[in-house]
Amino acid sequence: MKKIAVGADHAGYELKEHLKKWLEQNGYEAKDFGTHSLEPADYPDFAHPVASAVEKKEFELGLLICGSANGVAITANKHQGIRAAICWHEELGALARQHNNANILCLPARWISPELAEKILDRFLHTSFEGGRHERRVGKIAC
Repeated sequence: MKKIAVGADHAGYELKEHLKKWLEQNGYEAKDFGTHSLEPADYPDFAHPVASAVEKKEFELGLLICGSANGVAITANKHQGIRAAICWHEELGALARQHNNANILCLPARWISPELAEKILDRFLHTSFEGGRHERRVGKIAC
């Protein structure tokens, strides 16, 4: 069973709750790093713990959600070895894994439906890194 670290701010709370259930129904173990309500919350407070957990390999992959996905992606990508990708289309979810070996999916809650989010997450989870020419490129990301 794959373990997925999950986090969101208040803008992503409802989508996070929806996708947590979806993950569990599809055989994944989802660890929720918060937020746990619609009360205003700061996205770094959830993005850093999710990114740290993936960075330490406590979880295979991560899922972060905020209004635009920009804040959580910027925050997560500060961590060494994290490749957080903003995706708003199914194909982007696949390409993030296939070409960039992304290990955290960032979703823009204010711009996608729960149904589309499920499809993006499904593609992200079921696509493998292609390697090859992409391995060289991904190797150049770290500072």
